Amino acid sequence: MVFSSVIFLIYFLPITLAVYHLIPKSLKNIWILIASIAFYSWGAPTFVFVLLMSTIIDFYAVQKMDKSAGPIRKRWLIFSISMNLGLLMYFKYSNFFIENVNYGLEAAGISTISWSEVILPIGISFYTFQTLTYIIDVYRKDNRPQQRLHNYLMYIFLFPQIIAGPIITYKKIVHQINNRTEKPSLFLAGFVRFSVGLGKKVLIANTIGYYAHELLFPDQGIILTCAAAWLGILAYTLQIYFDFSGYSDMAIGIGYMFGFKFPENFDRPYTSYSISQFWRKWHITLGEFMKNYLYIPLGGNRGSALKIYRNLIIVFLLSGFWHGAHWTFIIWGAYHGLWLILDRLFLEQWLNKVKWIAIPFTFLVVVNGWALFFTEDINEACQQLAAMWSFKGSTIPILPHQNMYQFYILLAGLFCFLGLFPALRQLSDKFVSERSTIIGQLFTVSTGVFLFLESLVYVISSDFNPFIYFKF
Repeated sequence: MVFSSVIFLIYFLPITLAVYHLIPKSLKNIWILIASIAFYSWGAPTFVFVLLMSTIIDFYAVQKMDKSAGPIRKRWLIFSISMNLGLLMYFKYSNFFIENVNYGLEAAGISTISWSEVILPIGISFYTFQTLTYIIDVYRKDNRPQQRLHNYLMYIFLFPQIIAGPIITYKKIVHQINNRTEKPSLFLAGFVRFSVGLGKKVLIANTIGYYAHELLFPDQGIILTCAAAWLGILAYTLQIYFDFSGYSDMAIGIGYMFGFKFPENFDRPYTSYSISQFWRKWHITLGEFMKNYLYIPLGGNRGSALKIYRNLIIVFLLSGFWHGAHWTFIIWGAYHGLWLILDRLFLEQWLNKVKWIAIPFTFLVVVNGWALFFTEDINEACQQLAAMWSFKGSTIPILPHQNMYQFYILLAGLFCFLGLFPALRQLSDKFVSERSTIIGQLFTVSTGVFLFLESLVYVISSDFNPFIYFKF
């Protein structure tokens, strides 16, 4: 089940919220857990038992670890981390490894390995990282382990974020598990935030995504021109931002409606002055996870320059691999890692001196990176980049069955108003706060209702409703 579906918008969310706000406080966490398991089971009824079992084992293993010391404590840590990473490796990467081994065996004239393809459970990457934060935080003694199994299960399976984040570290939410504030102003702010995110996802990302798909995946025999390649990747650049940030807004908004305050995940990333700044603004919770649980343990900024560059490359290779078990994602991660090294060597310092070129230059680097990210096929990525930089066949393309002028206006308009969404979000939070006037609250809530209904009509009437990060 995804947020931008009829079943979720009309049935699941309203019923879950209604029951939650009617039952006693002592039952609220249990109800969220039941709803979260039902939410996940809707799309993965088989895998939910695997994740439930591993989560229960984790709960007791971490308690044992917390009561232990010395080598025994470390063994429990290794056991728990190995179990979670083992599940991730099996479900997400076993097909990739077998395919590559078979490719090598076939090239050497050796019989290939017979293999039944493993199906990927939805959201397993986010699930794994969330469990790791709990295990490591308790091991580091940053937090005590959760004492109630249902509360721990609720934290891991919390349905607003289990499919696509934000990645919520245990220490950021531990105090909200039993002590969160539920008030009308926060609920209204959550509803408006959810509606804005829903609008970004279905009204903007889906609309621009149709054009992106038509341009990036043309019919067989059609030669990709330079203009079409650039228009396609620019459309995809907007699609992936509004798609993922919209989903994050919806998750944060749902959290508000239940009294949770989740961390922000985006902060106008396409206005960054450097790639380093871009990664402080794009998928913020993933960046924080990689920094605190991988980059710093590797040595971080300590040591020689070569060690720092090594750490950066390792982090971004793994970040790319986390996104998907395909070579395009690994290359995309290495690509960003190399630009971060260039930032440290000289680039960021130079860009700070020429601010007028910093944003367009950084944006251009990011866009070329998306040309590696949009497909799982290396040949398609190479063809896309070759077409973009060929400067040949620059005739403005015409999309089938669509008015191209609408596309140009939409593309230009989205880039012009891209930076407004954080301001609108802050404005909506202000208007629905307890200090706002009645008129301000009514206007903001009315806007949220309008966006919600418009988006619902779109979802009901359209069969094009992709979600890019759903597969990660």
